[in-house]
Amino acid sequence: MGVKFRLSILNFLEFFIWGAWLISFGGYLIVTHKFSGTQVGGIYATMGIASMFMPGLLGIVADRWINAEKILGICHLIGSGLLFMAAQISDPEIMFYIMLIYALVYMPTIALSNTVSFTILEKKGANVIKEFPPIRVWGTIGFIIAMWVVDIGGWTISPIQLYISALASILLGLYSFSLPSCPPSRINKNPTLFSALGLDAFVLFKQRRMAIFFIFSLLLGAALQITNTFGEPFLHDFGDEFKETFAVQHPGLLMSVSQISETVFILTIPFFLHRFGIKKVMLMSMFAWVFRFGLFAFGDPGDGFPLLILSMIIYGMAFDFFNVSGSLFVEKEAPSGMRASAQGLFMIMTNGIGAFLGGLFSGRVVDYFTINEIKQWPQIWLVFGLYAFILGVSFSILFKYKHKNNIELKSIHH
Repeated sequence: MGVKFRLSILNFLEFFIWGAWLISFGGYLIVTHKFSGTQVGGIYATMGIASMFMPGLLGIVADRWINAEKILGICHLIGSGLLFMAAQISDPEIMFYIMLIYALVYMPTIALSNTVSFTILEKKGANVIKEFPPIRVWGTIGFIIAMWVVDIGGWTISPIQLYISALASILLGLYSFSLPSCPPSRINKNPTLFSALGLDAFVLFKQRRMAIFFIFSLLLGAALQITNTFGEPFLHDFGDEFKETFAVQHPGLLMSVSQISETVFILTIPFFLHRFGIKKVMLMSMFAWVFRFGLFAFGDPGDGFPLLILSMIIYGMAFDFFNVSGSLFVEKEAPSGMRASAQGLFMIMTNGIGAFLGGLFSGRVVDYFTINEIKQWPQIWLVFGLYAFILGVSFSILFKYKHKNNIELKSIHH
């Protein structure tokens, strides 16, 4: 069995585990357990809390003491037990703490799986920039297939989605121990926690342009969490009037169009960056979020179904055009000795603080527009759309950047 094939399996399972519950879990909590929007938003916010520091902490462990593939395996085996527990919980407070502990062990595995892949490819003398993207795309495929399995099985509002994820976690946990050894690096044996968490890059806030960029990264990171949390609950609420429609019967399949769109739009980024420059590409992302939310507000599973499909398609632009081009902007603007820390700070702002605030903010908005236990989804999505619109207008005014038409996209990290 070749190394590339083995790493493809690693990436497939890594994101299959996440895809089995990430998009459908909110619907399960709201429809099956009647959790409030604030409670569901808080549970999703646990991923943001974990993303602020756990990847850096376990990165230090992998750099200093324990093989990366072993840490990866241990995290997934612990995670499987927590998912089994979560599948049996119906109390929102207990669910919050179980999912918080789970996030602490799962979120670092995304970076660890990359570290394992890079280390093994480098040991084999492979060109990482060339060889890794075709391997990583299997992660996206795994995420999509997991959504399909849960949807086609009729488990989008069932705890079975957590059992499926738990079983995949056991499989990957055991599989990780069979991978080639990835021992602690002999270089930079004493990284500081401050550096590993990307915190030394906060010095970049002294530059007005970088400060504005990172603040908007945080604010836009909240937008992603909104649809992860409440996309499927929104579709489930059409059940009575449109119960025979595709969108209500297969919300997971419909939502998976968003992930498929990601894989398409990411291929267009080099053209758009070269033609329009980073600022305009990031603005396209922000206004794509406006359309994403606006189309949700006016779409429905009946005559408005094309609007829902278009919302799924435009998600690829909304997600990729900021996350990927933003990462490139950081790579280009940060001092060479601080690029890794700057990328870490970018991740903290988007997937950490942004995701955390997005979970809390969106949950409160949903509860505010819930009257007599009926969610006023058009108003909810219009509020989110207005939020994205204000971000776009503000960014266009405050962020100063002149496109020189000389940007090259060296590599894409999805």
